Amino acid sequence: MFHVVINFCRNVKLQGVRISAPGNSPNTDGIHIQMSTGVTVVNTKVATGDDCVSIGPGAANLRIENFACGPGHGISIGSLGKNVNEPGVQNVTVKSTTFTGTTNGLRIKSWGKPSNGFARNILFQHATMNNVQNPIFIDQRYCPDRNCPDTASGVRVSDVTYQDIHGTSATQVAVNFDCSKRNPCKGIRLDNVRLTYNSKPAVASCANADGTTIGLVQPGSCL
Repeated sequence: MFHVVINFCRNVKLQGVRISAPGNSPNTDGIHIQMSTGVTVVNTKVATGDDCVSIGPGAANLRIENFACGPGHGISIGSLGKNVNEPGVQNVTVKSTTFTGTTNGLRIKSWGKPSNGFARNILFQHATMNNVQNPIFIDQRYCPDRNCPDTASGVRVSDVTYQDIHGTSATQVAVNFDCSKRNPCKGIRLDNVRLTYNSKPAVASCANADGTTIGLVQPGSCL
């Protein structure tokens, strides 16, 4: 299961951590953070079979910097919204990251069911993608099970910035904002994003997402 869990903690620093597990090992999240504030993860490298970092409900004032992920499922906020009453995630900065051969890069995921949860004030900055399947992904219909809920996610996603994100996508859709019909994503900002697929322009896909672009954005914005 998870390698490192930070739960109900304040002011924790992880520095120079190395975690290694096979890419096909299930539920082997590298670092899981929830119900905690003031957590810093720096100069760390994770290779695993699930999320390199998973950020759960109740995480706030979190900073991840100089982080390498791969193999693995990327850095994920969520999954959120599994419960109706759930604390949100806020004030998260993820900067100077490298993803290599991962199934996701920078991901926010929530269940498609009612919830009062949220994810807000998120900054993803200076990320390099090397052959990543979903470099930028907001998935508000997350469901790894067979029996999936058929309702819109109640989780509110707002004020998320992607700044200086570049590299290569392993799939044609490099930017995918699949947001909730009930609570569309608001305040999404793409600032100098450059992602290609097979040395050609990649594609962006948006559903129920509102935001702005700054500078060069490739693939072209669908916001």
